[in-house]
Amino acid sequence: MTEPRTLPPFASDNYAPAHPDVLAAVAAANDGYAVAYGDDPWTARLDARVREVFGAGALAFPVLNGTGANVVSLTALSPRWGGVVVSDVAHVNTDENGAPERVGGLKLLACPSVDGRITPDDVARWAGQRDDVHRAHPAVLSLTQSTELGTVYPLEELRALTHVAHDLGMAVHVDGSRLANAAATLGCSLRALTTDAGVDVVSLGAAKNGGMLGEAVLVLGPDAAPDAASARAREAAAAAVPFLRKATMQLASKTRFVSAQLLALLGEPDDAEPLWHRNAARANAMAARLRAGLEALAGSDGDGVRVTRPTEANAVFATLPRPAADRLRAVARFYDWADGETPDRVEVRLMCAWDTAPGTVDAFVAAAADALA
Repeated sequence: MTEPRTLPPFASDNYAPAHPDVLAAVAAANDGYAVAYGDDPWTARLDARVREVFGAGALAFPVLNGTGANVVSLTALSPRWGGVVVSDVAHVNTDENGAPERVGGLKLLACPSVDGRITPDDVARWAGQRDDVHRAHPAVLSLTQSTELGTVYPLEELRALTHVAHDLGMAVHVDGSRLANAAATLGCSLRALTTDAGVDVVSLGAAKNGGMLGEAVLVLGPDAAPDAASARAREAAAAAVPFLRKATMQLASKTRFVSAQLLALLGEPDDAEPLWHRNAARANAMAARLRAGLEALAGSDGDGVRVTRPTEANAVFATLPRPAADRLRAVARFYDWADGETPDRVEVRLMCAWDTAPGTVDAFVAAAADALA
C-alpha cells in the first residue's frame, strides 16, 4: 500500500474541488420543479448574462463536458466534408480520443506549433486544399486559449489569426477550457478575447476554473461578425447546435444545474471582479510563484530544475532528473509530459488551480529541493 501524499496535487486543475459559490448556486437551483432541457429560469438568466458579457446576439448552450462542447462546436461550423485546422498539441487532437473525427466525422489538420501556438502562415498554407476534392476542405480554425503548453495568444495575434481564417472562408472556434486564465493574464474581458477578436464559436470552460460539471457552447452574435461569411457561419451554428447537442448526448435533462454554475462564475453586471476572474487570477499567480521557486533550483552544474516553457497562465513545465521526479511524486501528484534533454531527465507539467495556496507552492518547492539533494 502506498503512503499518502502530503501535499495537494499539481497534476491538473481538474483535480480541484468546486468553488463554494458554485456549489451554493447549484443548491439554490435545487428548489422545487423546473421545466427540463433548458426551458428553465436559470438557463434564461444565463442567456441574458452571456449577452451582457459577450455581446448582443450571443447564445449559450450548456453541455456536459469540454469534449462535448468541442465536438458540438466544430460539427456545427463545418460541412460533412470539412476539416479543422488545429495545432499539433491541441486538446482536440491529442486528448479527446479522436472524438471530433469519430463523432463529428471531421478531419483534423494539424500544424506544428511553437510553445503551443500557431501563426497566420500556418493557417494560410491550407488554402490550396479548399478546392481539391481529394483533400478535406479546411472549414474551421480551432484555437486553444490558453494553450495546452500554458501559453496565451495575445490579442493582436488572435486577431491576425481570425482575419486570415475568415479571408480563407473558414469559421473560427476557440477551445476555451482555460479561457478565464488567458483573459486574466492579458487583463482583458472575455468579450475582448472572443467576440471583439473575430471568434465565431466558443467552448466556454467551467470545470477547470471552479465549476463542478458542465461547460457551454457559445455562438457569438452575428451582428458583431467581422464579415458576411462569419455572420453566416454564426447563424448556421446557432441553428445547428440545439440539434447537435441532443444528437451527441450533450443535452442535460436538468440543464438548470449546469446553468447555475455558469451564472455563478460569470457573476452579476455590477461585480467589480467576477468569480471567473478571481479564480483564474489566483491560479495564474500561484503558477508564477511556483515558477520562481523552481528557477531558484536550477543549480550551477545543470543537474537541477530547468523551466522549459513560458508560464503565461496556470501551468509550469520543467525538466529534472528522473529519480528526483519520482521522489517528488511521492509528496504531490503530477504528470510527466515528455522526455527531458537527456535520457536521465524528464519534463513534467505542474498545474495550479483556483484553490492552490501560497503555502502549498512553497512546500512543493522545498520538497523539490530535497528531492534534488
